[in-house]
Amino acid sequence: MNPYFLLHQTLCGAIAAAGFGVLFNIGFRSLPWCAASGAVALAVRTYCLGLGWNLEAASFAAALTVGAAVQVLRARTDISQNALDVVGCIPMVPGSFAAKAILGMFALTSASTMDASETLITAVQYALRVTFTIGAIGTGLAIPTLLLRVRVNR
Repeated sequence: MNPYFLLHQTLCGAIAAAGFGVLFNIGFRSLPWCAASGAVALAVRTYCLGLGWNLEAASFAAALTVGAAVQVLRARTDISQNALDVVGCIPMVPGSFAAKAILGMFALTSASTMDASETLITAVQYALRVTFTIGAIGTGLAIPTLLLRVRVNR
């Protein structure tokens, strides 16, 4: 794997996550934590993809890593752990696949569709990849939260 590509993905993940932190109205002092969360997420996913994993498995591993890191570092941050998890993993959502799925569905509604069955199959494949990737991210974030949360004695 090219280390410059990994560095590029890490920096892009940090910038994107910090941007989403701004959109989620997270305080300026907490934006570095958002950037670190996004950097870790895309670094792990890129590394796993470089090892030959598929997108869904790599996204699951990255979300699991981010979720565990956020749970371990919960005392150092003053923002919601759920917000930090989500902000870090949003850059991993496969927007390109989602756009291709939607455009494929729109192509089916046109009057002169050539190879309608092939267009439908391709659009459904993209939609399934998006669905499974988002499911993998959600599952990866939920596991550390369920396993490592502090239990309060009643």
